Order: sequence, then structure tokens, then C-alpha cells
Amino acid sequence: MKLYPNKTSILLVLLFITHILCPARNSAVNIWEGTECSANVKLTPFPAKNENAPAIIVCPGGSYFWLDRKTEGYGVAQWLQANGISAFVLEYRVGGVPAFISHYRILSRGNRYPDMLQDVQRSIQLVRENADVYGINPDNVGVMGFSAGGHLTIMAGLFFDSHVLNIFGIEPAVSVKPDFIAPVYPVVSMVDKSTHKRSRRGLLGEGRQISQQMKDSLSLEKHIRPDMPPCFLMNCIDDPIVHYRNSELLDSAMTAQNIPHLYLQYKTGGHGFGASPEKTSAEADNWKNEFLEWLKTILK
Repeated sequence: MKLYPNKTSILLVLLFITHILCPARNSAVNIWEGTECSANVKLTPFPAKNENAPAIIVCPGGSYFWLDRKTEGYGVAQWLQANGISAFVLEYRVGGVPAFISHYRILSRGNRYPDMLQDVQRSIQLVRENADVYGINPDNVGVMGFSAGGHLTIMAGLFFDSHVLNIFGIEPAVSVKPDFIAPVYPVVSMVDKSTHKRSRRGLLGEGRQISQQMKDSLSLEKHIRPDMPPCFLMNCIDDPIVHYRNSELLDSAMTAQNIPHLYLQYKTGGHGFGASPEKTSAEADNWKNEFLEWLKTILK
């Protein structure tokens, strides 16, 4: 009697072959696995085909309450990957929809600052420490973020010596300072009239318990430093979510300190488009070409 494989066995064989052929560098990881931190934070690699590629950790937006994984995460990563840049989508800790709806963080801490800063620093550490595994250049590791993720991106470029990983007994053997940052239509200020209040609440918690000192400390235009990494900054004047003044404040502060940076301000384009041309104007979609050309000028 002849035995014919059924569909299930064929599928299992195909899955096995796929697993063998796909290297570990393609696998998502929990950045806190094996540490004293109990959080489950996912970092998903999109490795470029070329070896010794530059690497970018991608931080989606979402008002520090949720994450736009599709447009500002995976979509951006696929675009970077197609252009010879290894991307790593970071699903950093955010307040969450229940916190947005219920305000439960009045009574319980939940997720809030500095959780997301710990997440991005840990990601930089892991990417650099595993440069050989991922086939990237550890001296060309940047962070790109959108909206609230842009705020996190700037924090990565300013607070790299804040030692926020020490609470978990982690002393990185590599630098957690990014080699460059790229905040795209970012949240910047926590005190200016242009402040995106939903992002401030997502980042810090509920209103009355948040001090003015804390708001000042995370208004990033106030903390520009001469040793911050080069910065690519972009936004649109017609942005209906995050007022364009946020980026102007950052640009002015960096200009005053002679920080190497490129600021592109478009008249039209809106918000939340990531690398998707169908979600923005042709004018604003040009930011991608501008970024790739700028990146060539700073890579080591």
C-alpha cells in the first residue's frame, strides 16, 4: 500500500525547511529576556541583504498610549531594508488603551517614563552587541521615530548617559548613544503652547500628580547638548495632530548650539504617514530621498 503525505505533514515539512533557512537574525526578540525586568518588549529585525549595513531602530508613534506598528513601524522598516539599511522595529512600552480610557494610572503606576527610554537604550545595546549576528556596522546605529516615537528618538540622542538601565543591574559594555537620530513630525515640548497634551499624559501619567519640574525635564528643546548626535528633522505645517511649532523649537535650539542637523519643513503632508506615499503629499513624501542622501553624508 502506498502512503501519500497529507496536507498537514507537507505543511510541517515546509515550516521546518523555512525555519532552517531563516537565520536567527530574522527573529523577533524580547529585549528584556534574561534580565531583572519583567516586561515583554518586542524588537523585530528587518536585516538588509548587504553586510556591514547601517542600522536604524524604528520607534512608531501613538501618543505614548498605543503604537502604529503597521505604517510607522513595519512599513518604514521595509522601506529602509529595501534601501540597504537594517531596521529594527521597537514596540516600546506605552500607557495602553485602558490607561487612556480609564485614567487608572492615578492609582497604579502602569507604563510611563522612563520605561520607554529604558527600552530604546536596551535596544541600542543589543543591536550593537550582536552586530556580527545582524550583519550591521556597530558604529552606524541610529534611531528614527514618528510623532511620540520622535520624542523618544530625541530622548535617545540627549539622555544616553542617564544610566536608566542600572535599575535592572545592566551595565552596557557598548555605548547606548545613537550615531544619528531622525525624529519625523515629532512631539518635542511638554510646556510650550504647542504641546501635544495626549502624548504628555501618555508619557508622564495623570495631570495633577505631574510636577512642573518633570514637564520641564522632558521638554526636549530645553536640553540640547553639544555632544548630541547629528539629527535629521522633518515635519509639515498642515500637521493636524502635532503642531509644527514643536519641530521649530527643536530646530532653533539645535541651531543655537551648532548641532549638525538638517531640518525639512513641508507646507503639506499632514501626520502619521511614515514611509507611505499614499498617506501624504508628493511634497512631503520626498523626505525619504532627502533622508537617504543626508545619511550618506554622516555614515562612518
